This record gives sequence, C-alpha cells and structure tokens, in this order.
Amino acid sequence: MREPEMQAVDSSNIEAVGYDSEEREIYIRFLDGRTYAYGDTDESTFEELLSADSIGSYFNRVIKPNYPCRPL
Repeated sequence: MREPEMQAVDSSNIEAVGYDSEEREIYIRFLDGRTYAYGDTDESTFEELLSADSIGSYFNRVIKPNYPCRPL
C-alpha cells in the first residue's frame, strides 16, 4: 500500500493531506505522525477539504463521521 503525494496544510492538528483517486481514499497525517485513510470518498470532498476555512473543522464535521477509516 503506497501513500499518495501529501500536501502540507495549515492546521492546528493536521500536518498533511492527500488523495488517491484509484482507491478513492483521502489520507490525513496528523501532527503526531499518525496517518489514516478515509475510504469511499470523492475527489470533490478532498477539494472541499483543501479549500475549507478550517481544515480541522471540515475534517471533524464531514470526513471523520461519514467515511470508513483505517490506520496506515
């Protein structure tokens, strides 16, 4: 399992994010170094995450409660 290219983000809890269109997974790397894949996601959800005023708030409101998660 390869991790996609990650983009650093400005967040108090999240270090970087990435998206794998073939696997349809959003990858979230937290500041403590843990990385999780959130499955069955659309690229538009990833784009909304990147453009959100608060990446952490968007993650907690939209991604975390709605998509299956697995640690990497």
